[in-house]
Amino acid sequence: MGILDGKVAVITGAGSGMGKAAARIFAQEGARLVISDVSGAEEQTAKEIGGNVVVRHCDVSDESQVEALVAAAVSTYGRIDAMLNVAGIGVGGMLLTLEQADLDRIYNVNFKGVFFGSKHAARAMKDTGGGTITNWASLAGIIPAPGTIGYGTMKAGVIHLTKAIAVEHGPSNIRANAICPGVITTEGMGAASAAKTPDKASRNPLGRAGTPEDAADLAAFLSSDKATYLNGVIIPLDGGWSCKLA
Repeated sequence: MGILDGKVAVITGAGSGMGKAAARIFAQEGARLVISDVSGAEEQTAKEIGGNVVVRHCDVSDESQVEALVAAAVSTYGRIDAMLNVAGIGVGGMLLTLEQADLDRIYNVNFKGVFFGSKHAARAMKDTGGGTITNWASLAGIIPAPGTIGYGTMKAGVIHLTKAIAVEHGPSNIRANAICPGVITTEGMGAASAAKTPDKASRNPLGRAGTPEDAADLAAFLSSDKATYLNGVIIPLDGGWSCKLA
């Protein structure tokens, strides 16, 4: 018996990194899964997990595709209990150099994608007694750093979005919380960032980078019945980095 036994979970960005780790851990904890990615790697994730996993290709910046993703969960399992909006892209840039095309890409995936996932999940959950929405924000959405103005601004938007969902839909037994990773060693920007600045991963009090499983375990707890009074919580997953003045 896992802490998610029998729950239906939809996970975006499940082709790699924290989304893939979440799919694996949610399956281990007994969840029934609908997973998606835009890369095609979601098929490999499902193969590695084994069992009955529903797989959908999904570009989260396209609302119709996100709506279809949630509908697939409802049509297959009759409901959705947990929505994990993990999909995101890392695009750096300073205020004076960030191009409009890059800003649009960050906005479309990192904010609109989370908005669409939350919107259609909440709509489905209202009909079946509630559920949980876990959104991937970032430490950059709480604390600015040079080169993260576009990325961090969208993640700050995700933080506000999460709180607004918690307030609007708490009465429908829908809980919304956000995870704000610091340096996480994934195939994407976490690993790249650690490679460019080797000391960055050790700047937090724990002296190490986080793992995708750290985020996945937290998401599993937030989505479980062990966290039924956590709503609108913004959690820095950073080894204590955000507690330091310098």
